[in-house]
Amino acid sequence: MERRSFLKKSAAATGAAFATGNLSAGSVPPPEKDFYELKVYQFAGGGGVNQLKNYYTEAVIPFLNKRGAKVGAFGEYSLEDPPKLYILHAHKSPADFWDAVQAMKNDKTYLDAAKTYFDLPASQPVFERYETFLMEAFDSIPQLKTPDKSRGLLELRTYESYNEDAFRRKVKMFNVEELPLFEKVGLHPVFFGELVAGRFMPALTYMLWFKDMDERTANWAKFGASEEWKTMRTKPEYADTVSKVKKIFLTPMDFSQI
Repeated sequence: MERRSFLKKSAAATGAAFATGNLSAGSVPPPEKDFYELKVYQFAGGGGVNQLKNYYTEAVIPFLNKRGAKVGAFGEYSLEDPPKLYILHAHKSPADFWDAVQAMKNDKTYLDAAKTYFDLPASQPVFERYETFLMEAFDSIPQLKTPDKSRGLLELRTYESYNEDAFRRKVKMFNVEELPLFEKVGLHPVFFGELVAGRFMPALTYMLWFKDMDERTANWAKFGASEEWKTMRTKPEYADTVSKVKKIFLTPMDFSQI
C-alpha cells in the first residue's frame, strides 16, 4: 500500500509540474520498461508437459493476466525427448514482477486453481527442475512486441560478453544502430532484455519471430549482406563486445499468449 501511495503521489506531482510549467519536455522520465522472467523447464518424459500446461492455463495465466502480464509458452523446434519448455512471463515493470511473486503466496483464487497441481505426489513429479532468467527490457524496445499470428518459428538468442563494459557497449550497439536494421530486414523482435540474474552473465537475451525457417534464413542473409551491418560491425567502439552466442529455435505452444 505504501508503494502504491507513493506512486500516486509521484504521478500527481508530475501532473502539477506540467500544469505550472515547472517540468520541461526534456525532463520527462522515459516510459516504464517491461521486466521478463524466463523459465526453462526440464522434464524426465513427455507426460509432464500436459500437466504443466493445465497448471498454467487454469492458475498461472489467469493470475498474471489480472496483473497486466502476458505469458508465452514455447517448445523446442527440434522436438527433442525428453523435452524442454520455455515459459516467458512479461511483466509491466520490476515492481509488478515482485508484487506477483509475493501475491502468489496467498492469493486464494490462484491457490485454489493450482490445488490439483500442488497436490501431485512426490512419486509423480511434473518436471525435474527449472531455471529462471530475469531481464530488464532495452531502452529502444521497452515493451514486448506481440508476434503476428502467422509466427511458426521463434529464435531465442543469448550474447555473452567477456566483461561488463563489453556488455554495455553491445547493448548500446543494439539500441542505437542494430535494432533499426533488424526491423528493416525482417528480423522481427519480440523482446530484448538485459540479463540481471541467470547463468550466463554478463549477457543479453532476445527473441525474434518468423513464419518459418525459410524466412528466418533469408532475412538473416539480408542482415549479413547489408552495408549498414558491414559498417557498424567494424566500429572500434563495438569491438570484442560478444564472446559467445547461444541460439535456440522454438515453436509456440497452443496455450501461448505470445
